[in-house]
Amino acid sequence: MADSRIPNELRQQVIERAKSCCEYCYSQSRFAMQSFSIEHILPTSKGGLSVENNLALSCQGCNNHKYNKTEGSDRINNQIASLFHPRQHTWTDHFVWNEDYSLVIGITAIGRATVDTLQLNRDGLVNLRKVLYQMGEHPPL
Repeated sequence: MADSRIPNELRQQVIERAKSCCEYCYSQSRFAMQSFSIEHILPTSKGGLSVENNLALSCQGCNNHKYNKTEGSDRINNQIASLFHPRQHTWTDHFVWNEDYSLVIGITAIGRATVDTLQLNRDGLVNLRKVLYQMGEHPPL
């Protein structure tokens, strides 16, 4: 099994690259109730390495729902689609915000599979986005 330990310097690089936001749901770590994780995009259980190009900053909710998944179901065409890959895909190519920036909407098979699999619109997260939007703190990027 690959060594999944991540050196502190690499960990800091991932956090800075992500601007301290979850690379899936765009939650901001400064408003999080739980610590964020450095997540293996391709899980170590599937041969993923602890290298910069395979690491993403993830909130605990997204990390827990993703676990070791790399694919999910697209509810529109009922086919399997790859999940969003923060190093290979551009967020705005696969997702948009609704009018009040409280919901992430998948606009491609990858986006829809990721929204559903990682549950990017969890109730508490949607409520937090609404409050932060009213305060001018959301969206972060």
